[in-house]
Amino acid sequence: MSSTSRAFTRTRVGPARILGAFAGILTVMGIVMAPPAAAHATLMSTDPADGAVLEEAPERVSATFNEPMQDTFAAMTVVGPDGNLWSTGEAEVDGPVVSVAVKPLGPAGTYTANYRATSADGHVVQGSWTFELKVAGSGEPGPPATLPADTADGESDGATDGAATGADLPVWVFVLIAAVIVAGGLVWAVRRQQ
Repeated sequence: MSSTSRAFTRTRVGPARILGAFAGILTVMGIVMAPPAAAHATLMSTDPADGAVLEEAPERVSATFNEPMQDTFAAMTVVGPDGNLWSTGEAEVDGPVVSVAVKPLGPAGTYTANYRATSADGHVVQGSWTFELKVAGSGEPGPPATLPADTADGESDGATDGAATGADLPVWVFVLIAAVIVAGGLVWAVRRQQ
């Protein structure tokens, strides 16, 4: 064979090279497609503390988060054991703290503080906590409270639920789809050469 004909001969690509290329492609895709950190605001503390037993009513209740909250769309209420509102005015946001003023409380029993606020990244965070008033006060209740269904039970996952959108899908789904496509192409190429 002449040197000219050797230049045009096909070289077989071995399975090890194909797998190496495949692993390299997946690594690059993982690095390029890695999303930024997707942490949401987390409730760090409440005042009064969840489950606290108080001798006298607080003037305000507050929830402190791990990041600043947006001033828009913040809401906080305090509902007494009688089912009436005991909070007064609008919720106030001061950096990571969301708070609301409380009227002089009335009946002894468990009070529930409900909150809903928007974090800096635009996600809604909601939930509730309770505290107990041991000694009845002489305050006058507000109107009967109507609680949203997802905070009435006092539990929340900290974020709103919704249908998954393309932006909500984890990156690994796209990487898996790409890996299947690349693997299929590699299998086809190897079989074609044989």
